[in-house]
Amino acid sequence: MPATTTFRIPKHRRHVSTARQLTAKALADWGIAGELSDVVVLLVSELVTNAVRHCRVSYALVEVTLTLQEQDLRLEVSDPDRDRLPQLRDPAPDAEGGHGLALVDSLAETWGYRQGPYTKCVWATFTLAENAVVPSAL
Repeated sequence: MPATTTFRIPKHRRHVSTARQLTAKALADWGIAGELSDVVVLLVSELVTNAVRHCRVSYALVEVTLTLQEQDLRLEVSDPDRDRLPQLRDPAPDAEGGHGLALVDSLAETWGYRQGPYTKCVWATFTLAENAVVPSAL
């Protein structure tokens, strides 16, 4: 049975740090540390920032879900603006924005998005190292 952590934060840039902190805590609780933890925390920051910046729904909540099942970790970031879909760009190196999905594309094993009836979800997957010990309570 997979272990799942879900939390919601207000759609405001000051709450992006809360998403990073809650993600880091969930990963630490599962015994995930080091480079993988750093990558997932970075990508949650990028995806939540994108949701905050591009979601056109006022007073929305951004939902972050982490799911750990065996050797696979899945990160999902959802917001209620189902029609503004993510677009992978090729920004200039000195451009201020547009690097978020490029980071996701280069650091996640796989990523994509899906539309629900009222939301969109951007997801990324990661594989734990073969020698990683997944807690038995999971």
